[in-house]
Amino acid sequence: MKTSTYTQPDYYNMDDLLTEEHKLIRQSVQAFMNKEVKPIIENYAQRSIFPDHLVKPFGALGLYGPTTPVEYGGGGLDYISYGIMMQEIERVDSGMRSMASVQGSLVMFPIFKYGSEEQKKKYLPKLASGELLGCFGLTEPDHGSNPAGMVTSIKDAGDHYILNGAKMWITNSPKADIAVVWAKDDAGRIKGIIVERGMEGFTTPEIHNKWSLRASITGELVFDNVKVPKTHVLPKADGLSGPLKCLDSARYGIAWGALGAAMECYDIAKNYAMERVQFGKPIAGFQLTQKKLAEMLTEITKAQLLVWRLGMLKNEGKASTGQVSMAKRNNVDMALKVAREARQILGGMGITGEYPIMRHMMNLESVVTYEGTHDIHLLITGHDITGLNAFK
Repeated sequence: MKTSTYTQPDYYNMDDLLTEEHKLIRQSVQAFMNKEVKPIIENYAQRSIFPDHLVKPFGALGLYGPTTPVEYGGGGLDYISYGIMMQEIERVDSGMRSMASVQGSLVMFPIFKYGSEEQKKKYLPKLASGELLGCFGLTEPDHGSNPAGMVTSIKDAGDHYILNGAKMWITNSPKADIAVVWAKDDAGRIKGIIVERGMEGFTTPEIHNKWSLRASITGELVFDNVKVPKTHVLPKADGLSGPLKCLDSARYGIAWGALGAAMECYDIAKNYAMERVQFGKPIAGFQLTQKKLAEMLTEITKAQLLVWRLGMLKNEGKASTGQVSMAKRNNVDMALKVAREARQILGGMGITGEYPIMRHMMNLESVVTYEGTHDIHLLITGHDITGLNAFK
């Protein structure tokens, strides 16, 4: 692969809105990703292998749960910092960002928000360091966009619960040490429980033959009469609002992450267009190429403003689910379009592993679907606008 000459697009001087700490975080994560991940990721993606040796280095850099308080192993940082981290990780690969955002937003976040003090102290520091890898079990084989229809259940058996059911399309599951799983109790209420690897009847089959997120490991969670101690139930989670709040946190990270993928594709396309000569001049000098580049940069700039403002709202505790959905939907759609235009500018070279554009395109085809599909996010924002539920 070509040596990185990446320069972050900043047409509206967005850096003026960042603190020195934000810029230092970006510089540190960018340097780590360029040194440790960028040189190897194409090879791992081509072979469809998860680079699990990166799990602990990600933790050492503080990429898991950076907004979690320091007392539980987190960084105690703000949401702009978290967004910048996800941007720089996904600039290199969406699968690596998936690993980090699942760990932070879908495993550490629910334990911190809904867990007991004992659960927080037991799990959060080890998750933050990467000593433990976690996953999040909500989606089922027959219940994706409608998680309320889940059939996974926990039955009261005295001092423990009996867990039965299955979850599908679970990032990290085949390698995960713990899973935060959502299941219905005897009363039909959705509860969160922590399931540990090694519990009898708990298996995590891997899903193979993916054309997308090939460097990310994906699998199932299968529960066959698994005995789960009652101390593993998240005491403050009751109902569907629990997992949905977790998804809000993860979708926020996706909005920043997809922006990173778009930035990388745009920068590569611009540099290539300046160097590629056809008909006696660089193709960047032709109107159609300039149109592509100008439109790509316009959409990236709009997306930058969107996530920055959303991050400020998150810092103030004011960001709504509808606002998060708008940013996730817009930025992933934007990134897909930018990747496709960049691929066209590169012509045949755009499909080779010498450049990451085709890998970004394939990855983003998953990102546009997971944690709320492109269409579902429209309905979430639509509900927010009108107060009318279009899901039923």
